[in-house]
Amino acid sequence: EVQLQASGGGLVQAGGSLRLSCAASGFTFDDYAMGWFRQAPGKEREGVSCISTSDGSAYYAASVKGRFTISSDNAKNTVYLRMNSLKPEDTAIYHCAACYYSDFTIKVRGVDYWGKGTQVTVSS
Repeated sequence: EVQLQASGGGLVQAGGSLRLSCAASGFTFDDYAMGWFRQAPGKEREGVSCISTSDGSAYYAASVKGRFTISSDNAKNTVYLRMNSLKPEDTAIYHCAACYYSDFTIKVRGVDYWGKGTQVTVSS
């Protein structure tokens, strides 16, 4: 059974930082690119970042580039998202999932590789 458990969310003031973690199990982690997606109330889901677990190449949404850093630890089957200089508009539920990059957009690989999210709230 595929499991993706995100953690590390919370309430932080604008300008602050958080680090999200996502522990994966039930599939061969380094066969997939892994990434983070977010969804805020009333907004469409947004692909935030996606990393190749084989070579470490990463993609970022324009809205977070330069502030967020994605990384992975294949030995721990875990993907991380370091979020700096947080803004109120970063407030959302953040999910990790298998991903791919196409047409300048980060996309979910498939519904089977989608995990429960963690809430990030940034106060102004």
